[in-house]
Amino acid sequence: MTLVNKLQSVMQAAMKAGDSDRVRTLRTVLAKLKEREIERGGELSERELTKVLQTAAKQRKEAADMYSDGGRTELAEAELKELAIIEEYLPKQLSEEQVALMIDAAIGETGAESLSDIGKVMPVIMKKAAGRADGKTIQEIVRRKLSD
Repeated sequence: MTLVNKLQSVMQAAMKAGDSDRVRTLRTVLAKLKEREIERGGELSERELTKVLQTAAKQRKEAADMYSDGGRTELAEAELKELAIIEEYLPKQLSEEQVALMIDAAIGETGAESLSDIGKVMPVIMKKAAGRADGKTIQEIVRRKLSD
């Protein structure tokens, strides 16, 4: 069963159960997936599906932060609910310690020694951690390790 099929069946079950938050969120995500399929001109790979979900999750997180900063807690809570639903279908994220170990291996593999070698390390680690770690977090850890 593909991710799209799984999302559709979960959405149908949520409709029957009357879970309007889940239905709304999954309907939006499925629309984004369909939009991306049309742009691409064919079926999406699992990696591309995950990327669309990650983008949706990131948008919800940023919106929740902005609403919180603006004192709109009810809107922030709604965005966080949607974020939690989307995260159920994303791959399990790596811990910071796991990412640090992967970065150490990538630094050893590429022979990077200073901050100027970040361009060698980032592609290697991003490929290994694809979809399981935030790029911004990875970059911060790589910078920290290479500047020591």
